[in-house]
Amino acid sequence: MRLSQLLVPTLREIPAEAEIPSHILMLKAALMRKLASGVYIYLPLGQRILRKVEQIVREEMDRAGSQEVLMAALIPAELLKESGRWDVFGPEMFKLKDRNERDFCLGPTHEEVFTDLIRNEVKSYRQLPLILYQIQTKFRDERRPRFGVMRSREFIMKDAYSFDVDWEGLDKSFNKMYEAYCRIFDRCGLKYLVVEADSGAMGGKDSKEFMVISSIGEAAIAYCDNCGYAANEEKAECLINQEIVEEMLPKEKVYTPNIRTIEELVNFLGITPDKFVKTLIYKAKDNVIAALIRGDRDLNETKLLNILGIREEELELADASIVEKVTGAKVGFAGPIGLKGEVLIIVDNEIPQMRNFILGANETDYHIKNVNYGRDFKADVVADIKNVIEGDKCPRCGSPLKIDRGIEVGHIFKLGTKYSDALGAKYVDEDGNEKPIIMGCYGIGINRTVAAIIEQHHDEKGIIWPMSVAPYHVIIVPVNVSNEAQNRVAEDIYVVLQKEGIEVLIDDRDLRAGVKFNDADLLGIPIRITVGKKVDDGIVEIKLREKEEAEEVKISDVVEKVKNIIKEKM
Repeated sequence: MRLSQLLVPTLREIPAEAEIPSHILMLKAALMRKLASGVYIYLPLGQRILRKVEQIVREEMDRAGSQEVLMAALIPAELLKESGRWDVFGPEMFKLKDRNERDFCLGPTHEEVFTDLIRNEVKSYRQLPLILYQIQTKFRDERRPRFGVMRSREFIMKDAYSFDVDWEGLDKSFNKMYEAYCRIFDRCGLKYLVVEADSGAMGGKDSKEFMVISSIGEAAIAYCDNCGYAANEEKAECLINQEIVEEMLPKEKVYTPNIRTIEELVNFLGITPDKFVKTLIYKAKDNVIAALIRGDRDLNETKLLNILGIREEELELADASIVEKVTGAKVGFAGPIGLKGEVLIIVDNEIPQMRNFILGANETDYHIKNVNYGRDFKADVVADIKNVIEGDKCPRCGSPLKIDRGIEVGHIFKLGTKYSDALGAKYVDEDGNEKPIIMGCYGIGINRTVAAIIEQHHDEKGIIWPMSVAPYHVIIVPVNVSNEAQNRVAEDIYVVLQKEGIEVLIDDRDLRAGVKFNDADLLGIPIRITVGKKVDDGIVEIKLREKEEAEEVKISDVVEKVKNIIKEKM
């Protein structure tokens, strides 16, 4: 392709809306343009990269025995009402009515649609197992679209679904997808961790996320270098110190005027924050919840939601009027002792192992010292509701946990019979008995994978594409297109590379060499062939985007050299 004919309107300035490298570079390198908040148009280079990633996904899914289909993006409400998810997705789901006032949605995911297909087409155990997949646009009305395609309202997703006769079969399908995902992300040039995860609105049993390590990742990951344990912040656990050597001291009320926060209490009482317990008052539907965690911890709302069995939009911190009603005190002095009315008390599992801690007295300007669980109060539920922190003990081996950030690019679930029960997807076994089909679900965000590749492969000049997903493998840059010899050699190399099936660009624009080099670096093309002054000596330069130095090569050797580099890098 000739760069003079390619729609590639690169930008010199950083777009004001872009905050992270992938968003900045996808706009600057003309991979995409914003149409609306969280909605993007993909330009020719962006489209080529998406197709490269999709092709890798297709090859590995097919290699794992999966079959590609294409489902409808417009889904009738009846299917999601059957599964009970019409309301579970809440405001994130794009809902609409047709001209006959029938309810539909734009598919945020496709469990119900695949299950509906299988319940109508599969009747016997002889037709199983099956793994079907599609690559299609999904729609979610994100509350706050951000970071470009990292969190957008329209995105391309590969979603696959496995159908088995039993749990042993599901384990085999799950492992096939696990291995396929590893091959996909390896081929995309990504460094990633596979972590235990929360299933969320998808439901199901086991759940693993493929997380690309990145400082801009939205999710925190806890992992252990010693045993390999890894989990995202919604799922991560830690061992609790079981050794209690302190004797219980008499409870004592302490005057703490206008001291409401843990930081203020630490300064006022001169005691470390791990000796405090904070009580957070929540409203969950029509119920009031008191959630207790150690003073130096953060509450994990996903864990709390799972305990309560409710959706994210059904949980919120209580306002001042509710806090005052159930505690009898101003905000900042809540505690579990003497709460008024029906309040569900949920205590983090670390608190029963603490001794002589401090918490709110449910009286304005007062806290209580030397409180002990069991003696002074009890909970309705004791469970893990905290976020782990760096240095916590690994739940498997006890070694210190590390915390990093990551971008979720893939997620695999063991759904079991959640959807087959709800929609009546059954098969007849060899004895003539009807049984529910056992399902799995496997997703990859295609756009997000592209962004994650850029996050891990860029420098101050631009993108550094791995060869496998680069929009073009080679860019030829004649330094001076007015120079007949340079122009002729560049064109000759261009023609030969095309005949060899190599994806090649030629920068035939009449611009300064510096501008061309800057664009080549910004676009991230892996191999640059520079045709300059030494062309009369039969020499051109080959430079890899990932390296600083260039190599002089004889014109007669350049095609073979390029072919070998591509073969090695692919």
